[in-house]
Amino acid sequence: MIATPLEKARKNPACMKAKILAAARRIFGKYGFHGATTRMIAREVGVDISTLHYHWGEKKNLYEAVVVDINKDLGQKLIDVENIVHSLPLTERLAIAIDIMTDYLFEHPEISNLILFRYFTKIRYEADLDFKVPEFTADIALSMGLTKNKKKVPPDTMLEILALINSIHNFISGEDFFRPMVKLKRDEYITLVKKTLKLIHISAFTQKEEEKHGKKHARRTGTLGKNNAE
Repeated sequence: MIATPLEKARKNPACMKAKILAAARRIFGKYGFHGATTRMIAREVGVDISTLHYHWGEKKNLYEAVVVDINKDLGQKLIDVENIVHSLPLTERLAIAIDIMTDYLFEHPEISNLILFRYFTKIRYEADLDFKVPEFTADIALSMGLTKNKKKVPPDTMLEILALINSIHNFISGEDFFRPMVKLKRDEYITLVKKTLKLIHISAFTQKEEEKHGKKHARRTGTLGKNNAE
């Protein structure tokens, strides 16, 4: 089977295909599908437009490769996080996951930018692929122990995880707007973002877990109806 351009780029990060792909991630992440051009990407790499088209073809082909590339990277990162936090208490799982994923996305801001672009804009053609947000959300729910079946994640749990994910994406995509407001250096901003995310989301998730366990205990002891009556 002949390898695709993306497979060749991922296999050899030093090759021209990989260099163009890396530049495309940055440019699409900064300007979106509509605002970016293949000439801008070629200029970023330092090649002529014919070289770019030779390696990747049309603009939409390169954009779709970027989407698949990001999906693969995000999927692998979630697996890495799962291996680290597996079987830890929920509070620790959330704290570690927030630290790792926030640092990772700040290192690759084009991921957050492109995902938010896809939330709020539409491209001029119907692609057969998209960012796997629902799939990733279900994976996170399973990893956090918030569901036992990733195919049957409760809607409230799905939205709570999306609230956490979107908080991270917004702090990253909005860095140029938010950081001057709080007058912080970049490393200080990242540290405070992680602290804020933990403050807001860990307490919310743990409170929900405590309430759920409390109800289970009440059912076992037969005090649930009694407490409600009181």
